[in-house]
Amino acid sequence: MSDACCSHDEEPRSGAEAEATDHEAVKFWQVTEVRFALTAGVLLLVGWIAGLAGAPSWLVLPLEIAALLVAAWTFVPSTLRRLAKGKIGVGTLMTLAAAGAVALGQFEEAAMLAFLYSISEGLEEYSLAKTRRGLRALLDLVPAEATVLRNGTETTVDPAELVPGDRMVVRPGERLATDGRIITGRTSLDTSALTGESVPVEAGPGSDVYAGSINGTGPLEVEVTSTSEENSLARIVHIVEAEQSRKGPGQRLADAIASRLVPGILIVAALITVFGFLVGEPLLWFERALVVLVAASPCALAISVPVTVVASVGAASRIGVLIKGGGALETLGKIRTIALDKTGTLTRNRPAVIDVASVDGVTNEQVLALAAGLEARSEHPLARAILAATDERAAVTDVDTVPGAGLEGRFDGKRLRLGRPGWIDPGMLSADVERMQHDGATAVLIEEDAQVIGAVAVRDELRPEAREVIARLTKAGYTTAMLTGDNTITANALAKAAGISEVHADLRPEDKAEIIRMLKARQPTAMVGDGVNDAPALATADTGIAMGAMGTDVAIETADIALMGEDLNHLPQVLDHARRTRGIMLQNVGMSLLLIAVLIPLALFGVLGLAAVVLVHELAEIVVIANGVRAGRISRKTVLAPAKTRALEPAA
Repeated sequence: MSDACCSHDEEPRSGAEAEATDHEAVKFWQVTEVRFALTAGVLLLVGWIAGLAGAPSWLVLPLEIAALLVAAWTFVPSTLRRLAKGKIGVGTLMTLAAAGAVALGQFEEAAMLAFLYSISEGLEEYSLAKTRRGLRALLDLVPAEATVLRNGTETTVDPAELVPGDRMVVRPGERLATDGRIITGRTSLDTSALTGESVPVEAGPGSDVYAGSINGTGPLEVEVTSTSEENSLARIVHIVEAEQSRKGPGQRLADAIASRLVPGILIVAALITVFGFLVGEPLLWFERALVVLVAASPCALAISVPVTVVASVGAASRIGVLIKGGGALETLGKIRTIALDKTGTLTRNRPAVIDVASVDGVTNEQVLALAAGLEARSEHPLARAILAATDERAAVTDVDTVPGAGLEGRFDGKRLRLGRPGWIDPGMLSADVERMQHDGATAVLIEEDAQVIGAVAVRDELRPEAREVIARLTKAGYTTAMLTGDNTITANALAKAAGISEVHADLRPEDKAEIIRMLKARQPTAMVGDGVNDAPALATADTGIAMGAMGTDVAIETADIALMGEDLNHLPQVLDHARRTRGIMLQNVGMSLLLIAVLIPLALFGVLGLAAVVLVHELAEIVVIANGVRAGRISRKTVLAPAKTRALEPAA
C-alpha cells in the first residue's frame, strides 16, 4: 500500500500484525479508526445540537475540541512519527489543515475535517482487511481435526500435528486436512474450492490429493506428504500475499503522482499565504491555502489502484486462479494475443493408440508387441500410450535412446528402430502415415533390419471444452495461436478441430520462445503452457499462464498466472476478469485526478470552504473505494459449460 495514501503514513505492518488486525476487524465498527471517528461524530453532533438550542460557547467549544482530538488521534501521531523520519504524506496535509483551522478559531471545521478523514481511513482499512480475509478464508477449508492411524489405532489430532508419513483416514464427506497420496480406496473428490472446477475428480491408489478437497464416495487411507503450514492451500495464500506488493504500471503511476503532488501542494499553499501578505489580506489567503491543501490531497488517487488489485486478486484465488500481484494483473488486462501449447493445454495429455498399420507378413499385434518391447522402460507419454494398448512385450535387448529421434534395440538378432517419420523412412506405409497425421495423430514407425514393418498412430484428444473456449476468446477479440513440437500435418488437424487458424509446429522449447517474441512485436501476448516444458516461452511472454498448476511448485513459482485446475474454461474467465479490473483501475485514477483538478480552483477562489471541500473529498474517496471493491466480483457469465468430447475433423 502506498505511503502517499490516507492511512499509509504509518510504516507498513508486518504480516502477523496485519493478520491480527484483520482477525479483530470482522465488522466495520470493529476497525479502530471507525470507532474513534464514530465517537468524534457523536461529540460533533451533540455540540451542533447544543448550538442550535442556544447553548453557550463554553459548552459547545469543549465538545468540538474533544471531537477534534479524538478523530485526530487516528492520523496525527503517525504523521508526526513519519515527519521525524523526513517523510511526508497526505496525513501531513490534513494535520496542517486542521492546525490552521484551529489557528483561525474554526474548531468546528477542524473537527469536521478530522472526523471525515478518520472515517475514510477506517473505510479504507476495512476494505483492504476484508479482501485479505477473503483470501485467507481458503485456510478455513482445512478441517479442525484429522484422523490418523498410529500404532494400528485411529487417533484424532489437530492438523498442525500431521507430519509427512502419517496415515490419514478420510471418510466420505470429510475434507482432507493436508496434502497426501492415496494408499487405499477409490473415490470422487470435490476440488472446486481449490481449482474452481465443479466436476468431481476420480482418484485411487497413487493419486495425489490436496488439502481442502472433499472426499465424496469412498473411505480413504492417505499418506501425508506435507505439513499444514506447507500444503497447497497455505502456499496459495502465502504466495498471493507476498506477491501483492508487485506493482503494475497503473499503480506505479498513481504512486508517483501522489508522492510528487504532496510536496508540490505544500509549496503552492506557502506561495498562496505569501501572496496574502503581499495584497494585505493574510487571514483570507491563509484560509484559502488551507482549503487548497485539502482540495489537492491525493488520498483517493493513492488508494484507487491498491484496493482494486487486492480485491481482484483475492476473488481470482477463490475460483482456482493464482495471480502474482498487481503487475501481472494489469498486464493480463492488456493482452490481445493468446499463444497456447498443444500437449496438456489444448489436449488432455492422455495420448492413446487409435490406429496401427503393418506391411504384408506382419500382424498389427506383432507391431505393437515390438513397439512395447522398445518402450518398456520409457517415460515418454507416447510410450505410456503404446504400453497401455497391448499386454504383449517383445523381449527387446540393448535398448538405447537416440535424442530427438527415437529408440534402438535388438530382438532375435535383428536390429530394431522406433521413431518419427524423417528418422525412419515410411516407405510403403507413406499413405498410412499421411492418413494418421491428417487425423490429428502422431505416427511412430517400427523398422526391422532397415525395413519398415509397421506404424502406430497415437493421438492426444482435445479437451472437450477447447473449441468453445477458443470461440469465446475469438469473439472477445483475442488472436489465438497454437505452438507445438508436433509435425505440421498433425498440428494443423488439431488446430482446425479447436478453431485455431495460426499454427506454429515442429518447435523446440527455444523455438517457442522465439515465436513468442515475434507475436509480442505485434500485440501484448500471453503464453499458456504447463509451466515446466514451456518455461522459456512462459518467461518470454508478457504474461506466462501455467495450466494445471495445483501441486506443481515449479509452475506456481515461475508463472505470472497459474490456473490451478485442468479446466480450460478458466482462461477466458480470468482474461475477462483482468480486463474488467484494469478498466476499474483506470476509472479510479481518472476520477481521482478529475476531483483534484476541479476542487483546486474552487478552493483557491473561495467558492468552497474547508468543510465543503473535506466533505466532497471524502465522499469521492468512498466512491473510489467502493468502485475498487467491485473488482472482487467475478462474473459467472464467463464460465462455459463443459462440452462433450468432439471428434477431430480431418484437415483440408
